[in-house]
Amino acid sequence: MRWGKSIAVLLGVALLMCLRVAHATAADSLAPQAEPAGMQRILVLGDSLSAEYGLSRGSGWVQRIGQRLEDRQQAYQIRNASISGDTTIGGLQRLPGILQEFEADLVILQLGANDGLRGQPVANMKDNLRAMIDLSRAQGAEVLLVGQHIPPNYGQRYTQSFHNAYAELAEEAGIALVPFMLEGIATDRDMFQPDGLHPTEQAQATIADTIWGYLEPMLR
Repeated sequence: MRWGKSIAVLLGVALLMCLRVAHATAADSLAPQAEPAGMQRILVLGDSLSAEYGLSRGSGWVQRIGQRLEDRQQAYQIRNASISGDTTIGGLQRLPGILQEFEADLVILQLGANDGLRGQPVANMKDNLRAMIDLSRAQGAEVLLVGQHIPPNYGQRYTQSFHNAYAELAEEAGIALVPFMLEGIATDRDMFQPDGLHPTEQAQATIADTIWGYLEPMLR
């Protein structure tokens, strides 16, 4: 009887230890994984020019930038929060929530084209972009502002004022600027979809090259 009780106790202790080990293993598997040292979070806030409008998934310039980071074994997370048709006021309304959820180290701000195409006051667009720059920097993120042109049929005064707004904001805030997102393809009709506004899949490599030239110096 004594041996029987001893064996029962030993078996109980062994079972308890196994359960504790199993529980610890399960807890470890559910625990958040530590981020690699030097992890950099990159947020892209844009419109259809960044949201792969009319393109197959994974073929846009944002994904091509991500592939470059992978190729150079850069520790990063990139989130594309671009929405087709978005304006600067829409981006400004969305940005606080995005920054709360995704603590970006670097924000690529590509908005304003739809403001221009709708003939919105340039001053309003600048105010919205300035507010987004301030929100990003308040969190500690660097900002890369992406400049745009709009078609000349909007009148020389408006189109020039629109384009100049990006350079003025960049100088005012002391941030990096891509002068023109569509540099090198803007006058090539073959690089655009039938609507004449959205670049083709073929053009995405050129856009990625253009933006990469200004983004790379900002990477850790």
